[in-house]
Amino acid sequence: MIENIVIMAGGVGSRLYPLSTPERPKQFLDILGVGKTLIQLTYDRFRVVNPEAQFWVVTSRDYVHYVREQLPGIPPEHILREPAMRNTAPCISYACRKILHENKDSLVAVTPADAYVPDVNAFAGTMRTALGFAAEKDAIVCIGIAPDRPCPDYGYIYAPAADKEVTAVGSFKEKPSVETAGRYLEEGGYWWNAGIFVARADVLGSELRCYAPEIEEVMDRIEADFNGPGEEKSLTVNFPLCPKISIDYAVIEKSAKVYALAASWEWSDLGSFEAIEKIRGKIL
Repeated sequence: MIENIVIMAGGVGSRLYPLSTPERPKQFLDILGVGKTLIQLTYDRFRVVNPEAQFWVVTSRDYVHYVREQLPGIPPEHILREPAMRNTAPCISYACRKILHENKDSLVAVTPADAYVPDVNAFAGTMRTALGFAAEKDAIVCIGIAPDRPCPDYGYIYAPAADKEVTAVGSFKEKPSVETAGRYLEEGGYWWNAGIFVARADVLGSELRCYAPEIEEVMDRIEADFNGPGEEKSLTVNFPLCPKISIDYAVIEKSAKVYALAASWEWSDLGSFEAIEKIRGKIL
């Protein structure tokens, strides 16, 4: 089974303005001061998981040149260009269609481009476990992170046994108040939702078809023109017709095939100046 890594890199990082701008968003910046941009660090991290994996990037048409400059090893046909921002559900649907068009027997790991994970070896171990489980099951495996504080900035996954094994998700919780987040820590069994998940491409496709048919109908029209002279026009005309919705709302919180695997390695979505300054040890 071919393993595919899909890096979502179309956001503008608006919470970090003016460091991150629509012209050059945070995923293409070396905001940690380590000599590599966030998308390069993400690519390197997943190369440790499987150096033979097929890599894909879904990004805005405006950012394609950054991807080509910073990740020259990714084939041009694996850089998928969104003509409009439509959140993560259409982004992932489009990537799955492209992957399945190339190889029907495919596993997919979907990740944001801009997270901080310093322990790449521990990360790789978690991801290999998730990939192994998804290869054998009709399952979507979400990665949870053990919370170290009552943080109201992240969504939470409730899956009490997820730190011991891949287990069915009990429920998803929206970003809570600080008080509610504190109660989650006291009770245990709650994990930050890292926005990373793993599944067979056909499972993702079938769940999107079930729970987000309006997206799949648009993708049907686009796929009919794959690898032909009309593909770019079809994408331009049809992709913006997709509803603007996250994969969490569209599928993950509805599907009965969702599992969780919790990790204890350090993680941050680098969504605030405070988070970046804490890691860098200085004020930006």
